[in-house]
Amino acid sequence: MEETLEADSEQDCITLEFKKGDGTLITFVADFKQEVKIFRLLILGEPECGQSQLQVLCFITRLNPSDIIPSASMEHLRQKNPHVIHMAEKRRGVEELTVNVAINLSQAGQLSPHIASMCSEAREAVYTREADAKHWLDRGVEGSMFEILPQEGHVPGLQNCSSAQDAWQPCTCSYRLRLEWYPCLLKFCRNRHTTGKTGPYKCGIKSCSKGYRFSYYVAQRQLCLWDEGA
Repeated sequence: MEETLEADSEQDCITLEFKKGDGTLITFVADFKQEVKIFRLLILGEPECGQSQLQVLCFITRLNPSDIIPSASMEHLRQKNPHVIHMAEKRRGVEELTVNVAINLSQAGQLSPHIASMCSEAREAVYTREADAKHWLDRGVEGSMFEILPQEGHVPGLQNCSSAQDAWQPCTCSYRLRLEWYPCLLKFCRNRHTTGKTGPYKCGIKSCSKGYRFSYYVAQRQLCLWDEGA
């Protein structure tokens, strides 16, 4: 697949975008200023299943600055041949994320200014984890922004969408994606000075691949047609 990587040191953010084989457009933004990660998914509808329009989902989580290289370092990267196929040096596992809290989009600017523009089409399908919501509440954001959603184990009869028989029953949906290649770490080399002392200096990047599995509540199985329990 072909990826687009952009860095903005002024806004201190990185954007990665690619299209999956089924046509789904994935956009990932790392907002270093607010320490927020944004995943936006534009999923094509399946007309044969009664879906005529695309589905837009947004997953918002906290950013660990060590997850990806700083925007200033990314901005200085230069790719001499954009058609070279890159393979990640380090393949990281799949992070399981239960995003059981809905975010009110009209108030999401308190978390990151990028959410409103990126997730405007998602409307009521903007999710985060309960632990992340508690973290942001401790930092002073308004509690009315968050709404805890039903989840398996807490609501009788709620099950995985992959097991649900009725297309209109509520269930827990799962979506899997993988960022196949992104600069995750800076490489440091040691330089010996004429004085005999040595010191580290940046001499390149290390690349990673990382998977994510998001689990969240949907009001009807029809909104989770891709989840076949694979």
